[in-house]
Amino acid sequence: MPAKRRLTMKQLRQMLRLAGSGTSSREIAVVLGIARSTVQDNLRRAAEIGLGWPLPGDLTDDALENKLFARNGVKQGTRRRTEPVWAELAVELKRPGVTLLILWEEYRAANPDGYGYSRFCELFRGFEQRLSPTMRQERAAGDKVFVDYSGKRIPIVDRTTGEIREAEIFVAVLGASSFTYAEATWTQTLPDWIGSHVRLFRFIGGVPRLIVPDNLKSGVNRASFYDPEINRSYGMMASHYGVGVLPARPKRPKDKSKVENGVRFAQSCILGRLRNQTFFSLAEANAAIAQALDRINDHVMRRLGVSRRQLFENVERTALARLPGDDYEFAEWRLVRVSTDYHVELQDLPLFRSTWPHPPAGRPQSDGAHRGDLSPRQARRGSSTPIWWSSARH
Repeated sequence: MPAKRRLTMKQLRQMLRLAGSGTSSREIAVVLGIARSTVQDNLRRAAEIGLGWPLPGDLTDDALENKLFARNGVKQGTRRRTEPVWAELAVELKRPGVTLLILWEEYRAANPDGYGYSRFCELFRGFEQRLSPTMRQERAAGDKVFVDYSGKRIPIVDRTTGEIREAEIFVAVLGASSFTYAEATWTQTLPDWIGSHVRLFRFIGGVPRLIVPDNLKSGVNRASFYDPEINRSYGMMASHYGVGVLPARPKRPKDKSKVENGVRFAQSCILGRLRNQTFFSLAEANAAIAQALDRINDHVMRRLGVSRRQLFENVERTALARLPGDDYEFAEWRLVRVSTDYHVELQDLPLFRSTWPHPPAGRPQSDGAHRGDLSPRQARRGSSTPIWWSSARH
């Protein structure tokens, strides 16, 4: 009952009796010792349902209360109008081009007496707040994949010596579906970092629009709020797949909240469940991680009622760009200097540097300046100008 009507059924019956005899609202309020607005409110309710004095003899106090206050008897949290299934709308909203206005129009087409657009949006935002107490970030399908390393490692035992070596865990999470990929690698160095990306794209069968890494040195040379500097080898890999790289801003963990949550979930579902198993090779560890990944991606999310795999297959897979014909072949770019004999040294091995404008087949090539580009003085003394040398690994 509303706080304004603090009346017993005896007072309500007396109020109706006095009103039926022609007594004014002001006089009734004085007799019952209540506010005149309370009298007017209750008499208005009685008039709306055609209830007057004398009351029917079989009308009990409970029946009288239900007649007068039926609309106010709705339980908190229930609605008087038909509501859509908010979890299904949250899934549909992840599809490219879908907006709340489109979803509302479809809802009103099926429920002509349903909520207006503003109330519909208000109820949907309330559902989103129940999903997470923080501000929701909209993730379009096929837009971003978030990548990072888990801070915890997985131990691997050398079968011969018994030495324990710890492997890193690479984790990637797609933005819209939260579809998760993870694998173990020996290090966080550039070859392992880029190799994990290649296997990630092969795993999901496509390429998103952007990669959002943390400011790991293997991927980002210089972190910046506005203009980060991407590692050249990492940039070449991104160019091969036609994907952009957008590093998370320094000291902004919410920029990569998806992968942070994925890392925590992976630590519990992978490291927690595999803690009693002993692995003797990286391949054994990755085989066990693959089984744990199936468990993660097939787990039904409580709020949405669907699994990550279902969401990925229904919403995100078709939004990914196609993979190129071949996997990216890792190449390491190094800054070297040309010595006076027109040679460069890479990994302690002297490599002949061609002096022809177009080196013949079989000679190593560089994207740096050729001898024809050097001044006469530089040609006599040897170039001190740094050049980039690409060393492809097979």
